[in-house]
Amino acid sequence: MTHRHTAGGVLTPAQQDGWARDGYLVLPDFIAEADGAALRRRAAELVDAFEPVGMPVQLESPEYEAYVLDAGDRIHYFLEPDAVAPDGTLLRPKHRAMGKIGRALHDLDPVFDAFCRTPRLATLAADLEIRRPLLLQSQYIFKQPGIGRAFFVHQDATFMVTEPPSVVAFWFALEDADEENACLHVLPGAHRSALRSRFRRMDGGDSGVEVIDPTPWPEERFVPVAVRRNSLLLMHALLPHFSPENRSHRTRESYVLHVIDGTCRYPSDNWLRRGPELPMQGF
Repeated sequence: MTHRHTAGGVLTPAQQDGWARDGYLVLPDFIAEADGAALRRRAAELVDAFEPVGMPVQLESPEYEAYVLDAGDRIHYFLEPDAVAPDGTLLRPKHRAMGKIGRALHDLDPVFDAFCRTPRLATLAADLEIRRPLLLQSQYIFKQPGIGRAFFVHQDATFMVTEPPSVVAFWFALEDADEENACLHVLPGAHRSALRSRFRRMDGGDSGVEVIDPTPWPEERFVPVAVRRNSLLLMHALLPHFSPENRSHRTRESYVLHVIDGTCRYPSDNWLRRGPELPMQGF
């Protein structure tokens, strides 16, 4: 694929080449310190206002599955499983029990909306050849010390499919992320491989994973992506990546925004849906 660096673009030709080769790209110091601090402060305010009583927290329960599936056009709160007792009570203060907040923060919260919808991000999307960018979903991730759960090896296209693949993750590091506090690990260049599985909605309202290729990923070839606070990590839809459990005494807060190309088809069996009252919008 040939890339162009137009006047006023964000990426250099070398960065565009690296993106095409590796399927990920780190942009250090991409956001201002004040902007990152504003997101951290707003996330803390949202947790302050959150009332966990009555939350569907049991991962295998129908109530929890419904809560997850209905989050596409809402702001939902997801607790760390190890922070919740079998009876649903919290085992630690809620600010140290929260796993993530999502998935329509960029549409429904003014602070996150203002952060996401900037000309610079729109220009970056153009550099990545996203012709009609649409902001699909976003999440604020806390990755709590000692209990921040691992996320298995996956491709984002497993959960957010377009035809052809167009999803790009804009992963903003709001704190330093390294191997100690469970930074992301990626398999460089593997975005050129095919999609291995799909998480889709089934007939009758159920959901499940369709395994397309059961071949295991070579985890010994994954590399850690350590990034400093305020960096932006870009990841291709088909790039395999994972995050280990955070066993450290540090949080690893981040904010991830997933953008798709509106010129691509978004299949109706995608698990992440948005109602007609909150359609996807661009930058």
